Amino acid sequence: MAEVSVLNVNLHGEMIGTLTRVSGDRTLFSFTNAYVADGNRPNLGLGFKDEFGQLITELAVKQTRLLPFFSNLLPEGFLREYLARLAGVHPERELYLLWALGQDLSGAITVEPADGETWPPGLADEGAEAAGRKREQALRFSLAGVQLKFSAVQNDQASKGLTIPASGVGGSWIVKLPSLQFEGIPENEYALLTLARKIGIDVPEIQLIDVEAIANLPEGMGYLKGQALATKRFDRTPEGPVHTEDFAQVFGVYPERKYGRASYRNIATVLGAETGHADVEEFVRRLTFCTLTGNADMHLKNWSLIYPDKRTPALSPAYDLVSTIPYIDDENAALKFARTKRFDGFTGDELSYLAAKAGLPERPVLNTALQTVERFHEAWETEKRNLPQRRHVTERIDAHLKTLRIRTSQRGLPI
Repeated sequence: MAEVSVLNVNLHGEMIGTLTRVSGDRTLFSFTNAYVADGNRPNLGLGFKDEFGQLITELAVKQTRLLPFFSNLLPEGFLREYLARLAGVHPERELYLLWALGQDLSGAITVEPADGETWPPGLADEGAEAAGRKREQALRFSLAGVQLKFSAVQNDQASKGLTIPASGVGGSWIVKLPSLQFEGIPENEYALLTLARKIGIDVPEIQLIDVEAIANLPEGMGYLKGQALATKRFDRTPEGPVHTEDFAQVFGVYPERKYGRASYRNIATVLGAETGHADVEEFVRRLTFCTLTGNADMHLKNWSLIYPDKRTPALSPAYDLVSTIPYIDDENAALKFARTKRFDGFTGDELSYLAAKAGLPERPVLNTALQTVERFHEAWETEKRNLPQRRHVTERIDAHLKTLRIRTSQRGLPI
């Protein structure tokens, strides 16, 4: 294998930098001179800005792995290992995983070999053609995360189905398949996203679809039965891709540290500094909703920014809203609110402390939480029997709600 491998990193179709592997399996990222000199450059990520808002151009060299920003574009856990086997790559050799998956990443980033080669010479013993087939199979699972999911395209309206592209490129829907371990996860998420929309949370278009109606699933997926969740990708529009980044990328945290290196207060601080009041209120609304529904998995990668104008960040639409407590008994949120992770510690006092530490005005934060609590209870009592979640999910959420202390005081503020 060549001692040096170079990948071009493109943002909105324009080359902005290179990832270079040198001897010793070390990798470095550098911006192009044109990107550095462009005063109106599109924003790659907040983690590449210094405290004065200037572009950071001196970046660390990494061994085997990539910078956290790029590492977070790759799948995690079992799915990473599975895709690495498909592509003939060791799961820790992130440059080559990104090489394999780089044509259908989240946001507006694409990655391609600088020399035009389909696959690094010598990486696979089967030869270039066989290696290319492996890469195409892996590409179909390119979206980051731990759940088995694909990028799909919608068929004609009459068929009510979706198709997984053979090459894995070009889908505008994310399809999450049912879990063999936890029953009814797609229905759970569909129900909560539907409920979230009813109380004013920004939710993309969603649908439940029979697994049998999904065409071109990879081999070995036919054993899965039931319904899948399809979510319209908010990073894909008719005008082209929209750039996004999750908060693990914002904070420069590797995926395996997504639960412990920052808090919801830290996220609120970024939103207060970089976005508008509406985004901060949406964050509080969403955080309150996740507490009420017992979502113990809203880690850093489940919060994202989106760049509609290529430069200015905004909070992305909601995703991965699932009640986890029916499957894993847990009274703690994924991250600290400000001082505590306990769901029953999410009170007006905790929100006031969070607002103060994040530099946010207290009254709008408390009022948004109060409004969300009131809207949620009204919608939940009205809709819970009409939503498609399993009965045990409904019962577990009802029991959970009785343990919470976030409710209305006589003064109209949450306590």
